[in-house]
Amino acid sequence: MVKVVVTGIGLVSALGGNLEDSWQNLIAGKSGIRLHQPFPELSPLPLGLIGQKPSELTMLTQMVVSSALQDSGLVSAADCAVVIGSSRSYQASWETLARQMYKDAANLPVSSFGNWLDTLPHMNAIAAARQIGASGIVLAPMAACATGIWSIAQAALLIQTGQCQQAIAGAVEAPITPLTLAGFQQMGALAKTGAYPFDLHREGLVLGEGAAVFVLESAELAKQRQAKVYGEILGFGLTNDAYHSNSPEPEGKSAIAAIKQCLERSCLSPGDIDYIHAHGTATQLNDQMESMVIQRLFPQGVAVSSTKGSSGHTLGASGALGVAFSLMALKHQILPPCVGFQQPEFDLNIVTAARLSKIRQVLCCSFGFGGQNAAIALAR
Repeated sequence: MVKVVVTGIGLVSALGGNLEDSWQNLIAGKSGIRLHQPFPELSPLPLGLIGQKPSELTMLTQMVVSSALQDSGLVSAADCAVVIGSSRSYQASWETLARQMYKDAANLPVSSFGNWLDTLPHMNAIAAARQIGASGIVLAPMAACATGIWSIAQAALLIQTGQCQQAIAGAVEAPITPLTLAGFQQMGALAKTGAYPFDLHREGLVLGEGAAVFVLESAELAKQRQAKVYGEILGFGLTNDAYHSNSPEPEGKSAIAAIKQCLERSCLSPGDIDYIHAHGTATQLNDQMESMVIQRLFPQGVAVSSTKGSSGHTLGASGALGVAFSLMALKHQILPPCVGFQQPEFDLNIVTAARLSKIRQVLCCSFGFGGQNAAIALAR
């Protein structure tokens, strides 16, 4: 089997404008979540904004793609596959268009819609391919909050099956829109003060913006290029609950199946995992289900944290951010903390402050609305 390694990372989050700043702020126990009121018609909410106002999808994508290429030292990306997903894609543009249409439906000329074809869900991945001059395979996965890991897994598979030797993969999310906020509020899923994953007094999720993309390549090519390597992608598991539109299946059966599938493909046993980067949304149902799954599958004492208390929940990009932070944990041999955690409800070894630890294999999990489950295993 072809070994797939990560040689470049581009990241932007509410924690920082690049990978290094985000990582340093994370291990310092800082949070990028603040009270904001981006839309006057909605009351202020805790949000993980990158700037002072909501970011734009295309801009975030351009930033992280060029950062990842620069980080990997790749001179030409013409032969790269591009696998960049998003769960919301250009929703902000669609909402602006809808407001225009309803405001002046009778007198609105078609020309005022701009080039709406550029806002179709897959166009962001195509724009990234144009940006780097890549003429290979382009995929634009959408799998709710599991999109990031799903994208990385698909790119790894393209390399393993010999369809390409290099890929740019990850996810980008700019979800701070009136409809997204109103929708999550209607569901009662939004926190009022902040995100506290796995905490007894957790209130719900905090929406955040973010993007993370990776340069993936065969280990052989990376060696030829003498590229620095963050880590190896050992394997992944992807399943679906087939249960409910927004509640996880209470017994976590298909979440367990995804993790087992991932471990099997990675030739690992549960005892081989040194750290779990949990999905940990800080909602009642997710943290309950995920805690049960970890307790059922893994030896007691495995280190667990969720970084959403720092970055907010970046929806489709959350798994990609999780993979980036997991690779940094492997590189620096530091366990990142679960910022916001104070009082335990579950019998888990939650990392409350960053600490040095021997980390060889990491598991990163995402559990998305609609029951999309994804797990990926990484190694030094």
